[in-house]
Amino acid sequence: MNKFQQLLPWIALVLAVIYAGQKLVRADHVNSQYDLDTFREISVSAGGRTKPLDTVARNSLMNLSGRQSLKTDDGTMPAIEWYIEVITKPEDSIHRRVFRIDHPDVLAMAGLDKEDRTRFSFEELRDAGNEINRQAMLASQVKAKKRDPFQRAVLVLNQRLMLFSDLSQLRDPYMIAPLSTADDWRSFTDAMDADSSDPDALALLGVLQAYRNGMVEEFNRSVENYASLIETKLPHEASKSGYEVVFNQARPFISASALYVIAFLLGSFGLLTTQLSKPEWSKSLLKTMTYLIVVAFVVQTIGIASRVYLQGRPPVTNLYSSAIFIGWFGVIIGLYIDRHMKLGLGGIMASVIGFGTLIVAHNLGSSGDTMEMMQAVLDSNFWLATHVVVVTIGYSATFFAGFLATAYILLGVFTKVFDHERGKSLVKMTYGVICFATVTSFVGTVLGGIWADQSWGRFWGWDAKENGAAMIVLWNLIILHARWGGMIRDRGLVVLAIFGNIITAWSWFGTNMLGVGLHSYGFTNSAVFWLLIFVLSQLMLMSIGVMPMKFWRSKFAK
Repeated sequence: MNKFQQLLPWIALVLAVIYAGQKLVRADHVNSQYDLDTFREISVSAGGRTKPLDTVARNSLMNLSGRQSLKTDDGTMPAIEWYIEVITKPEDSIHRRVFRIDHPDVLAMAGLDKEDRTRFSFEELRDAGNEINRQAMLASQVKAKKRDPFQRAVLVLNQRLMLFSDLSQLRDPYMIAPLSTADDWRSFTDAMDADSSDPDALALLGVLQAYRNGMVEEFNRSVENYASLIETKLPHEASKSGYEVVFNQARPFISASALYVIAFLLGSFGLLTTQLSKPEWSKSLLKTMTYLIVVAFVVQTIGIASRVYLQGRPPVTNLYSSAIFIGWFGVIIGLYIDRHMKLGLGGIMASVIGFGTLIVAHNLGSSGDTMEMMQAVLDSNFWLATHVVVVTIGYSATFFAGFLATAYILLGVFTKVFDHERGKSLVKMTYGVICFATVTSFVGTVLGGIWADQSWGRFWGWDAKENGAAMIVLWNLIILHARWGGMIRDRGLVVLAIFGNIITAWSWFGTNMLGVGLHSYGFTNSAVFWLLIFVLSQLMLMSIGVMPMKFWRSKFAK
């Protein structure tokens, strides 16, 4: 091994740390004379929790436009700058193209079907406002599962118009903190209507008027005084809001995603060089992959820990956080396997699952706040930290076994990477992960039954989500018993493990799409298409896996 091959992993490690570190510590200042950096740290109340205005601005713009910044003729406008324009200069903000519309029938209804773009302004939609509202009312009378794409699209557009209206009229969020004259958060409109001399409302009014009138020094002084007042009266909320702004700017999950992609490419090249009989390069590239995965894992861990601190909850509270946690634990499994098996496949699968689940989470979080208030039935940190976390670990392990099985089939059919020993090692990995998945899925399901008994008065009710959890346990047991009974050998085990991906995806996402049962609080219908694509891909892989051995380039399977 030459000197460059020895140094490559360390060079990559340093570059990865620099990349991740600069995003974690870099101050993302708004390029403006106005002190919008202080303004966006101001605590407000929305969605049942206290958060900074920076989060309100980002989530609102993401909801309307699908982006956290706004492209203008002069460049890029940060979310917080767009937000303060909405609440102080609505006559200007209504011309900003922030409403994303993709459905052609909705565009035609609004008279915008001849425009070669997907984002439009409030002013452009004004004339069609009554028709949009009428169609939305009609669509709302149809059951959610029976709505067609047009009805769903017009409901989304109407909701976005209502959000924009609430923001511009200062009805949402609750911006007036309980500093001196009230015991609870209030909207600016309600506070001024109740008492136009309210000192808390007047303090914020001075900030907004200074911005509207272009008084830079007055705005900076007013916003600093108001932020100091909140910090004095509500130190805990102010501290969390400041930290959340840093978290929003750092976007650790985006950084981790990029590192996982690079790690996957390096690991794939490492396997390729193995086939090309270049063991020195293979060892160097696989070691580099591992270092990058470790950095990405640390960054992802920081992101998860930050969410735990900000929410005051265990790491899994909704579908978004479950996706992040599934990928995070999958990386742990992959690194553990690579440490003991030395094949590099554990790391490659870890990077695939890490990146894939973060992409799923990103799309799940595109419509609003991912740290929303918990529903009453979920308001238990003990059970969230036991049942939910353990069940999610079971999801992660079952997925990881399925992805190892995928690697066995794809590399076995299309490459000559595997000899008999490596093939056996990969099957052993898959088998071991299935054993672990069986235990965690079973324990998590039992804990869920105990929680259900406490919350709903019954241990088991054949709820869709409960059935999904039971299916995971039963399927993993079927694989193990078939293996122990000699009914399947190596190829049979991996083919059945891939079907475990389908069952786990159904339990994780599919049951939520039904919108029925006591677990329907996680309802979503936005991923039906992608779930079907995933299921079809897994069935195709299973079909490849059962092809006769004469079609396999690696002659090791039985």
